[in-house]
Amino acid sequence: MTPDEWYHLSDAGHGVTRLTEPYVDPYYSANLYFVRGRDRDLLVDAGMGILPLKPVLPLTQGKPVLALATHVHVDHVGALHEFADRAGLAAETELYETMPDEATYAEEYREREAPVTRLPMPGWKITDYRLQPAPLTLPLQEGDRVDLGDRSFAVLELPGHSPCIALFDEANGVLFAGDAIYDDLLLDDMPCSDKVAYRATMRRLIEEVDAKVVFGGHGEPFDGARMREIARNYLENGSGV
Repeated sequence: MTPDEWYHLSDAGHGVTRLTEPYVDPYYSANLYFVRGRDRDLLVDAGMGILPLKPVLPLTQGKPVLALATHVHVDHVGALHEFADRAGLAAETELYETMPDEATYAEEYREREAPVTRLPMPGWKITDYRLQPAPLTLPLQEGDRVDLGDRSFAVLELPGHSPCIALFDEANGVLFAGDAIYDDLLLDDMPCSDKVAYRATMRRLIEEVDAKVVFGGHGEPFDGARMREIARNYLENGSGV
């Protein structure tokens, strides 16, 4: 199978190309987002890295691209090492240098009964799957900005699911939320999770983030009203749905 066959690209509107890995176990099949900028392009999250990602992106020769991971989980960092410019949460800098199983949950993926629904290549074995280190060249924290020249994103720290960052384009109301919020059951029971912090994140999303469209780490995009509804549901019943 070629990378073009492995990844699915679609126009998500708002100047965003959405990429998915349809042959990955649905639990681990995350959304990746590519945004063209005037001065540089942006990739939000990097999937599983089972097949090369960079060849399928609509890159412009000579223009730099920043690959940003919203958090260090396996389904968001697999192909991060393919890019020269790599951003992520400053507090997780050491983890990107080694990609340890206990932080990325790669070992749990290797134990899945059906990690893929189609083999990416003849002879591929899940037991051989490993993440490659991808040291950050741009550690980010709350208050930083990611500037593409004609679009600028505020970096928001939205912990709870895990230590997570999100990107918010205030001018256009576009939020790349990673796994901080998406339209499904929100996971808050992992060793890296913090339910108290997650509740604070939900209150912040309701009160402070005027998103028009939310591109989450999983599932379909949704609008700001649905974001606030998911956040309120989490505060009321602890699930988000």
